[in-house]
Amino acid sequence: MDGLEKLGTHQKALSINLDATVFGSFAEIGAGQEVARWFLRVGGASGTVAKTISAYDKEVSDDLYGAGTRYVSKPRLQAMLESEWHQLIGQLQDSRGAATKFFSFVDTVSARNFSGTNDCNGWVGLRFQQQPGGCPSDVILHVNLRDSTNLRQQEAVGILGVNLLYASQHALGDANSFLASVFEDLGLQRVEIDCVELSGPAFEGWDRSELQAFLVTGGFAEAVVFSTGSEFVPPNELLYKRAIVFAPGRFDSVELLHGEFIAATLAQLPKDELKESKGGIGLFCLSSSGTGFVEKKTPPAEIVTHVNELLKLGYGVMVFRARELYTMSAYVNRYTKLRVHFAIGLSVMVRVLMDSYKDLPGTLLEGIARLFAQNVHLSVFPMTVEDAENRAKIAGLAGWTWEQTNGLIYADKIHPGEPLDHLYKYLLASGMILPQRGSETRPAE
Repeated sequence: MDGLEKLGTHQKALSINLDATVFGSFAEIGAGQEVARWFLRVGGASGTVAKTISAYDKEVSDDLYGAGTRYVSKPRLQAMLESEWHQLIGQLQDSRGAATKFFSFVDTVSARNFSGTNDCNGWVGLRFQQQPGGCPSDVILHVNLRDSTNLRQQEAVGILGVNLLYASQHALGDANSFLASVFEDLGLQRVEIDCVELSGPAFEGWDRSELQAFLVTGGFAEAVVFSTGSEFVPPNELLYKRAIVFAPGRFDSVELLHGEFIAATLAQLPKDELKESKGGIGLFCLSSSGTGFVEKKTPPAEIVTHVNELLKLGYGVMVFRARELYTMSAYVNRYTKLRVHFAIGLSVMVRVLMDSYKDLPGTLLEGIARLFAQNVHLSVFPMTVEDAENRAKIAGLAGWTWEQTNGLIYADKIHPGEPLDHLYKYLLASGMILPQRGSETRPAE
């Protein structure tokens, strides 16, 4: 977008309406017809809009796009996109195809219901041509709507849709400029884009995995998921009503023991907890800002390298924008009310207790309170004496003492200096921190 005049939503919609080469259809389910509304009200809509449709009734929607899928889902969006595109091309290719860049915009959205009990999210899709008669390209986005009212969420969907159509015509230079254009005049307080799939000639050469990581590093999402499957999925689909085991930490070198942390903790999940859920799931988690004492952003390519190594161990990976465990658990609590279990090495727990939490007014006490107030347990695995001694040298753990067993230090055998030791003893005695005996091999961070 560098060098281009920044346009508002009204100006973007009008500029597209006045472009005689761009013509297409809109199909929207949920959250009104806010995208089409922009093009209809700014003037010159006959130059852009071939058709608008809103299939709110389930039977009507099934008749148009087929039954058997959830109404707010990627399969439903893909069915809409295929149906609308084939109808558009079938009706207009002969008469307008030589001079027209066709597009089909579709969305299926669950905006805030009257009682405010639903997961406010949706799928947005666009198929478009870069030149008349050219092969089409697709954009599929999963979005979370973060505004507190239905009206504001509808408004956000409208802005996002106009931005997406405008970006497809004017911001295809690289992933950064494209996503920045799609996100313009919104922000994380209003919308999150936590899953993106691009295909077609417009995006040739773009690295899909790096783009997924860039959603976090670029400030478009609080978290994204890399699953063990071949397709990207949004976090809400993976986490919904699950008992979660997270293994966070620094992954400068990947060791099998991280997988053992997850496996051991999953095996200990209470049966009554699993009965109330859709089952347990274990995930590694990384922070794009790092997890060490010195915070720094990790480039998307480096994140993807770590992710690919971790996926080989058989568990998916979540990448978070923030580094604190309490922010990770707060995010997960959007989608599950079950306990969140962090399967961590002792060195990670030390970082939790040594963090200054400088962004919180209550510093350490507030950070610890926020973490454990969210129904969180820390399953803490041992570290070696060598690791503890090295950490004491580089991190200044003055006043910490420990006892070792066969060269390992367990969570109930390490003691912070006072007054932190009193808080630590309370967390142990209350069962919020659970010492794990685990493997006798060297634990990774």
